[in-house]
Amino acid sequence: MPQPEPKPDALRPGAHHGPSPDRVPDLLAHGSPGRLREELSALVGAEKVLWQVSDLVRYASDASPYRFVPQVVVVAEDVDDISAVLSYAHGRGREVVFRAAGTSLNGQAQGEDILVDVRRHWVGVEVLDGGARARVRPGTTVARANATLARHGRVLGPDPASAVACTIGGVVANNASGMTAGTSRNSYRTVTSLTVVLPSGTVVDTGDPAADDVLAHAEPGLCAELLAIKAEIEADPELTARIRAKHQLKNTNGYRLDAFLDGATPAAILRGLMVGSQGTLGFISEVVFDTLPLDREVAAALLFFPSLPAAAAAVPLFTEAGAVAVELMDGNTLRASVRVDGVPADWARLPGPTTALLVEFRAPGTKALEEYERAAARVLDGVEPVAPVPSVTNTFTRDAATIGGYWKARKAFVAAAGGGRPSGTTLITEDFAVPPSRLAEACEALLALQAEHGFDAAVAGHAAHGNLHFLLAFDPSDPDDVDRYAAFMDEFCKLTVERFDGSLKAEHATGRNIAPFLELEWGPRATELMWRTKQALDPEGVLAPRVVLDRDPRGHLRGLKTVPRVEPLTDACIECGFCEPACPSRDLTTTPRQRIVLRREMMRQNPGSPVETGLLAAYGYAAVDTCAGDSVCRLDCPVGIDTGALMKRLRHARHSAREERAAALAARRFATVEASARLAVATGRRLGDRLPASVTGLARRLVGPELVPGWLPEVPGAAAARLPATARQRAVAVYYPACVNRIFGEPAGFDGPSLPEAVVALAERAGKPVWIPDDVTGTCCATIWHSKGYDEGARVMANRIVEAAWGWTAGGRLPLVVDASSCALGLTREVVPYLDARNRELHEQLTVLDSVVWAADELLPHLAVRRKAASAVVHPTCAMRHLGDEDRLPALAAACAEEVVVPDDAGCCAFAGDRGMLHPELTESATAREAAGVTARTFDAYLSANRMCELGMEHATGRPYHSALLQLERATRP
Repeated sequence: MPQPEPKPDALRPGAHHGPSPDRVPDLLAHGSPGRLREELSALVGAEKVLWQVSDLVRYASDASPYRFVPQVVVVAEDVDDISAVLSYAHGRGREVVFRAAGTSLNGQAQGEDILVDVRRHWVGVEVLDGGARARVRPGTTVARANATLARHGRVLGPDPASAVACTIGGVVANNASGMTAGTSRNSYRTVTSLTVVLPSGTVVDTGDPAADDVLAHAEPGLCAELLAIKAEIEADPELTARIRAKHQLKNTNGYRLDAFLDGATPAAILRGLMVGSQGTLGFISEVVFDTLPLDREVAAALLFFPSLPAAAAAVPLFTEAGAVAVELMDGNTLRASVRVDGVPADWARLPGPTTALLVEFRAPGTKALEEYERAAARVLDGVEPVAPVPSVTNTFTRDAATIGGYWKARKAFVAAAGGGRPSGTTLITEDFAVPPSRLAEACEALLALQAEHGFDAAVAGHAAHGNLHFLLAFDPSDPDDVDRYAAFMDEFCKLTVERFDGSLKAEHATGRNIAPFLELEWGPRATELMWRTKQALDPEGVLAPRVVLDRDPRGHLRGLKTVPRVEPLTDACIECGFCEPACPSRDLTTTPRQRIVLRREMMRQNPGSPVETGLLAAYGYAAVDTCAGDSVCRLDCPVGIDTGALMKRLRHARHSAREERAAALAARRFATVEASARLAVATGRRLGDRLPASVTGLARRLVGPELVPGWLPEVPGAAAARLPATARQRAVAVYYPACVNRIFGEPAGFDGPSLPEAVVALAERAGKPVWIPDDVTGTCCATIWHSKGYDEGARVMANRIVEAAWGWTAGGRLPLVVDASSCALGLTREVVPYLDARNRELHEQLTVLDSVVWAADELLPHLAVRRKAASAVVHPTCAMRHLGDEDRLPALAAACAEEVVVPDDAGCCAFAGDRGMLHPELTESATAREAAGVTARTFDAYLSANRMCELGMEHATGRPYHSALLQLERATRP
C-alpha cells in the first residue's frame, strides 16, 4: 500500500525557479473540492475518482503547449460511467473533457473541470470479415491495432507518426492522418460506423440499422436541426462548392460540414460529424474501420537537396511516379535528429538550408515494386540531389533496417527538434496545408515570415499532400516573447488563408491555438453553421469548451505552460507521451512523462508551499518506488530520455551514508549473502507459503516495504549448491550462471535438468563446450545495487565482476555467455559508469552474450531437433529490447514448438529483480493485458529468458514459465 514519503527532502528538485505565474494554486493542495469528489465517488465508485493534487498535476499536461489543471479526474470503465458523468455535469453546470493518450498537440485533451480518462479501460481490437474490417475501442493505440491486423495482411488507413502512443479515439476525434493517409485513407473516409455517447447521455451506434429510429425517439430536436442544417447547405450552391473545395486539401479545422452533404440521414450525418469533432460533440466509445491491404514489398530512399524550395520542387515528380509517401525534413530537423539513436552523427554538419525527402514506394509483390523502382530511377535522373556529408547515399533500398532508420528519424521530428529547444522554453507545433502544386512557394514564404519574427523553426511534413509542420519555441513567462509569437501567428494565418487558400490545421485538428482563427479560414457563414452544430448536439456547452469554437481573439494565448528546468537528464522532454504505452506502471501510478511533469510543478512552486509538500508526499511511492527501472521509456522516447535512470538517482538520494556502507558490505561479502539467500529459499519452500508470507509481511511492516521483499507462492525451490563440472581446456566460451540462477531453482513440478545443466548439455551436443569458472560464487552483474541506487555497492561489484570476467575469458579472447538477459545487459552496459579507468579498459575487451542469443546463433545450427511441443507462448524481456536481440527468443522457441505466439500486449513484466516482490501490485498491473491473452488459451510451453521475469509471469498468469534453453534442451535431447 502507498506510504507517505519518509524522506521528502531527498526528492525535492534543486534551486526553485518559482513562484511561477502558472503554478497550481494552494487552493488545490488538498486535491479536488470535497463535495465534487464525494458526489462523483458516490456516482461511479471511489476507486474511479482521482482527486489528490498529484493526480490533478499529472493530468494537467499533454503534448501541447497548454496546461490546464482539472478539478478532478474520473477513470471511466464503461459507457455507463460516461453517461453518468455527463448527466452529472448537466445537472451541476459543469464541463467535461475526455483524455486518452494525451498526445494531442493543441490542447484538446485538457480541461479545467472534470477530466475523464478513457485510455485505461478502453483497449481492444476485434477483427471482422477476415480483416477487411476491424472494431476498435478508443483507448487502443494505432500500433496495437495494426499489430493485430498485420496477421491478416491488413492495416488501418490513418498512420500518424505518433502511432506507438496515440489512440484510436484521438485519431478519429481529430481526423489525424499521417504519412500516407492524405484525404483518401483518413478516418473520415475509412470509418464505416461508430458508437457515440451524446452529451445528453444518449448512446447511438451509427452502424445499427435502427440507428435513425433510436435517434428520432431519443433526440427528435437534434434530428430536426441536423436535417435543417443539411437543407440550408444544399440550398446554397456557393457554400456547397466551398465546403467541397476545402476538403480536397487535408483539413481538420472546424467541424466536417461535408458530413451534411455526405450523410442522408441524421445517423449518417452524425457519423461524419464525430470524425474530427475533437471531443466537443460526444464520446466515441467504439469505431468500425474499413481496413486496407498491407503492402509488404517496400523500397525507400532518403534524398538530400540543397534547399527547402529545391526539395519541394521534386515532390510532385515522385508523387506522379507512384510514391505512397514523400516526407520532407529541413536542415534544422535533420540536424536535430542526431539525438535519435541510429541517426548518422555527420548529419550534425549538414549545411543550414539542406533539406531531405524520404520517398517510399509500396507494392503487394516484387514485380510491381520493380516497376516503381524504375519510375523512381527516372525521376532521380532528372533532379539534382546533393551529398554534403559522407553518410548520404541518395539511393533507393529495400533493406528493412535501413528504411526503419529513415522513418525513425522522420517520426521523431517533434520530439527531436523540440528536445533541442532552448531550455525553459515551450514548444508550439503548427500544421498547415496548401495546394501541393504551391508547396515550394509556401516554403519560401514560411521561411521569410519566420525570419521576420526572429524564429528559426524546424520544418517537416507530408509533402506529397502539401502538408507541412513547423516548430516554434518561445518563453511563455516573457510577455514580449508571447507578443512575438502572437504577431507571428496573426501573419501566418493570414498568409495561409489569403495567399494560398490553405488549411490552418491539416491533421492535428483545430485545438486551442487555432480556434480563434477558425472564422478567418471558413468565413462567417460556415463558422456560424459550426456554432449551430455545437448548439444542436451540446446545447449546454458541457463538452470541451473553447477547443474548436472560441470567440476570444487571444484565446490561443491563454494557458500557455512554462517549462522550468529541473534536471539535465529530463529537461529535453516535450511531454509528448511516446514513453507511456511501454511503461509498466502506467495503469498503477505514474508514467515517465508524469514523473517529469510532477517535478516541473515542484519547481514552479514556492519552496515549502502546500502544493509542493503534497507532491513530495506522493512522489516516493507514485514515482520512485513503482518505477520498474527497466528504462524501456528510453527506447521509446525519440530523444532517449531515461526516466528510469532518474528514479534510480532519487533512490540513491534517499540513502543515508550508513545504508550505502551496508550495501557495499553486502557486495564485498556476496558469497555469504548468496548462500544465505539460497538457504532462505529452501527453508521457505519446506515450510510452505503461509509461514514465510507471515514472517516477511511482519518484517515489511517493521523495516519497510521498500527494503524487505514479500514472499510469493510462485517462489521456486533453491538451486543446487554445486554447479555442473566443466573443463577449461576445450571450452569455446565461458559460461557465467547468473546469481539468480544460482539461488532459485526451476518451477515446481518441472521435469528436467537445472538451467546450468541444460546450458552445459546443449553446448556439448553442439560441439561447443563451455567452462564455468570455479569462483563465480560471490559475483554478480551489479544490477542488484545500481537498480536500487546503491552506488558504492554497485562500484564494488562492477569492478569485481569485470576483473574476474577479464581473467576468465583470457583477456577477452573467449566470449562470456550469461544465462539471464538482464544480467547480460548489466554486464554489457550498466556496469560501465561504476568502473574505474583500468577496468573500463578491460571491459572494452570483453564480449558478453545473452545465452539465448548465443544458443540461437551458435548452437542451434549444430543441434538436431528430435521433438517439438505443439505450442509455446513467449515473454520477451525488456533487456533483450535494449540489446536489440528480441528476435532471437521467438526464433529459438520456433525450434522447440510448432506454434509460437508472442502476445500482442507483451511488455515489461516489472518484476525487475525483486521489485515485483517489493511491490507485487506493480507486476500485476504491468502484466494484466498480456496475462489475459496468455490465459485465454492453453499452451504446451511458457518461455522466457530471465528467471525473475519467468517468476513474474508465473505470478501473473499461474502458468509455469521457464527458460527457452530448458525447452531447447528437451527438444534436442537424444
